[in-house]
Amino acid sequence: AARAVLWFLDDPRVTDPDGEWAGAVRAWTDGRIRKVVRRARGAGWERASALPGITITQGSAEIRVYPPVPVDEWPPDLARLQVAGTELEDPEPPPAVQEGTPVLWVNPGLPMTAGKAMAQVGHAAQLAWMRLGAKDRSDWRDRDFNLAVRPAPAERWPDLVSSGLPVVQDGGFTEVAPGSCTVVADLPALHSPAR
Repeated sequence: AARAVLWFLDDPRVTDPDGEWAGAVRAWTDGRIRKVVRRARGAGWERASALPGITITQGSAEIRVYPPVPVDEWPPDLARLQVAGTELEDPEPPPAVQEGTPVLWVNPGLPMTAGKAMAQVGHAAQLAWMRLGAKDRSDWRDRDFNLAVRPAPAERWPDLVSSGLPVVQDGGFTEVAPGSCTVVADLPALHSPAR
């Protein structure tokens, strides 16, 4: 989900000031950023895929990111998709994170469904993207927006939240209390001045 958000933000329809989605993204980022995760299969996926957006594939998973619209203006083919059913089970623990890899640290003491966590890491990726300079964005794109998502070590979480790195504070619309810190974006480039 995080990588898909980054590819969306890097799309020329967003980055070109006159791009098809640029105005909608500007309005979205100037207000309260909100992301919604839904699940689709079969005919629902086909209908949803026909709407403007981008699809990213990783392994056997596909995720589609759409240009932002107000929640009450959702296209019917998105509005009727399921919210439930996004729970996933990992048969193996994730591999160790390689040195220099951007990490999105998830709050270890805040239970979230997979759908909620997907929205939160997408938001964290966007906050990190917004802090990066053009050179760092370009370098990250050249690495296919490589990143890792991991639960933060409990003893490290308070330091991550107060580190000055981008922190997602949830609006409280679903699952968690308003203002809850859900994810911290830890990118090596964010530890130095924007390039």
